[in-house]
Amino acid sequence: MRYLVLAPAFSLLAFAASEVRGDDNPFDAVYRSVDKWSRNVRQQLQEEATPTPSKKRIHHHSSTLQHHASPSPSPKVKSKEEESDDTPKAKKSSEGDEEDSTPPKHTKHRAKSEDNNPEPTPEETPKPSPQNQPVAVASLDPSQLKDFDSQPAGVQDLIRSALALTQRNLAYTYGSDDPASGGMDCSGFIYYVLSSAGLKDVPRQSSDQYLWVRKNGNFHAVLSRNANTFELEELRPGDLMFWSGTYKVDRDVPVTHVMIYLGKEKGTNKPVMVGASDGRSYNGERRFGVSVFDFKLPNGTPNKSDPDLVTRFEGYSPIPGLREQVYTVQSATPTPTPVAVIRKAPLPEQNPFLRGKAPQPTPTPPKFLTNGD
Repeated sequence: MRYLVLAPAFSLLAFAASEVRGDDNPFDAVYRSVDKWSRNVRQQLQEEATPTPSKKRIHHHSSTLQHHASPSPSPKVKSKEEESDDTPKAKKSSEGDEEDSTPPKHTKHRAKSEDNNPEPTPEETPKPSPQNQPVAVASLDPSQLKDFDSQPAGVQDLIRSALALTQRNLAYTYGSDDPASGGMDCSGFIYYVLSSAGLKDVPRQSSDQYLWVRKNGNFHAVLSRNANTFELEELRPGDLMFWSGTYKVDRDVPVTHVMIYLGKEKGTNKPVMVGASDGRSYNGERRFGVSVFDFKLPNGTPNKSDPDLVTRFEGYSPIPGLREQVYTVQSATPTPTPVAVIRKAPLPEQNPFLRGKAPQPTPTPPKFLTNGD
């Protein structure tokens, strides 16, 4: 028992001696040593009474609790959630199969890109705009037209001058009839071409041009919407063609569009025409300006922006005074009337048989008696 008491005291003295500094008081050193030793013993006793888990065990324990608190869903439930949240349903989509499997983010991006490039409205001739549309024209050479060589000289000159304007890159300019301004509208094109050909009293507006040919020409009305109708059998190159309902007007005669028929192409055998438009097509592409266009009869469907507006082809007519001047047949040169030749008796000096004889008196013509004598 004595040794058990002396051993801690001896160890305490040894520890205190090791902590003693040269300039310290031995009692202060012993006091510090005892205080430090007591704190260490107290700390060890507390750790044994309440053991603190290691960081590794705490991390493992927390992850285990988290794992049991929110277990992962089964694959079947996960697929339903993905279908309802991320994938658009095929029944609600009106697009193609390729877009049905596209996430909403990409679908929204695709819709935005389509809005930037909208599909052109399939209208024959939209409402004219006072501003110039982007120029996109097409042209033809007269040699590419069937039956061009068989047309009268006046019709050939008219078609040549009209096609020459399609090579000047002219825009559609509403209210203009002068190519020097950079563009023309449909009736302005007709007015310029016909006036340049020497025709007089050509009206400026399309409705007035329609009345002009109805009064002075040989107008052919067309009621059918079939391109093979017999009503188009008399259509000839150089004829004027008229439409109504291409845009709203407040006129007594609602004709709103006019062009010149060119005939059929040699390669495609399709009918073509020339004029100014801001939306008709040629070879499947929309054209804007003074150009060559495909001739197609309207299908009678209402305008998308205005259901009360329906485009209609009214008919065609030869240009008054153009073909008549060419086909005028002159009468044969009349045979000249024979002139009676009256021979007079030669004078005595000219007749060798009467030389030297006295001249004979000229016989007096007999006088016929009348009732008054």
